Amino acid sequence: MKKIGIIGGCGFIGSYITREFLDNNFEVKVSTTNISNKKKYQHLMNLAHFDNLHICELNVLNKKALQEFVTDCDIIIHGGTPFQLELENTQSELIEPTITGTENLLQVIDKTPGIEKVVFIASVAAWNTNFPYPAGSRNANESFDEKSHRFTSLESHPYCKAKFIANQTVEKYIKDHPNLEFEITTVSPVMVMGKSLSNREDSTSCGFQFLIKNKIIPDEFLKDLFENDVDLALVDVEDVSHAIFKAATTKGLHAKDFLLSSESYKVSDVHAMLNHKKPKEEANIVYQNNLAQKDLGVQFRPVELTLNNYRA
Repeated sequence: MKKIGIIGGCGFIGSYITREFLDNNFEVKVSTTNISNKKKYQHLMNLAHFDNLHICELNVLNKKALQEFVTDCDIIIHGGTPFQLELENTQSELIEPTITGTENLLQVIDKTPGIEKVVFIASVAAWNTNFPYPAGSRNANESFDEKSHRFTSLESHPYCKAKFIANQTVEKYIKDHPNLEFEITTVSPVMVMGKSLSNREDSTSCGFQFLIKNKIIPDEFLKDLFENDVDLALVDVEDVSHAIFKAATTKGLHAKDFLLSSESYKVSDVHAMLNHKKPKEEANIVYQNNLAQKDLGVQFRPVELTLNNYRA
């Protein structure tokens, strides 16, 4: 039985990844930032094969703890960077765990024998920090794929800029280490939607769905999305989980970075589908998923199905 370490395996996406690996006969080690807060991981105890699950406290800024976490793992998945849009301290809440945490993990795995694969869960922001708006001078419907030029702007949200820099850190590490004994693969999902496996109230992804469903506008970001009826590229959390499983267990994907996306709809239509109504406009495909379909064998479900299944 192979062992996988999932940094961030208690979160919205991470919980689905944890379930998928347990269902596929892996021993799974999952990190949590606070082992005393059982609300963060109690839902994982209800999964099938949970007897093969281990919960460990981990702070990615602690390299000694990181070393202990990865030492006996065959595969590492790093999805532990925070998804936060409202910040009190950008440096401590976002920059350090996202960028420094990535740097720390790369330094640790470089010294750890036995690792076969490392998968980084990046973001569409690693390709376009203006997301959900078009990259640079592109128009809203212009196609974007893994051959497109990555775009970043100093005016982008700190979360997007941090994810972009973290991804650049991984790419530089791969370039500087041409003879690695393990593979590194990255996945970059667009806005992830779907039902949560937990009842946690601190999930930004689930909270974002709730706000759009109920047309609650607490900040300028949501206000702008609704007023301009912005196109949102969406993907189902289960499809993301399956893509990550395939990326982690398929050989020959070293240095690839897969965009994970289904369809794009205007915010007004996302709001309608979350309320079980039909969209007024046809879906558009802005962020292409051809590479993920080809190399990972993932078939992305229609966004309407994802949003119709959401309950909150």
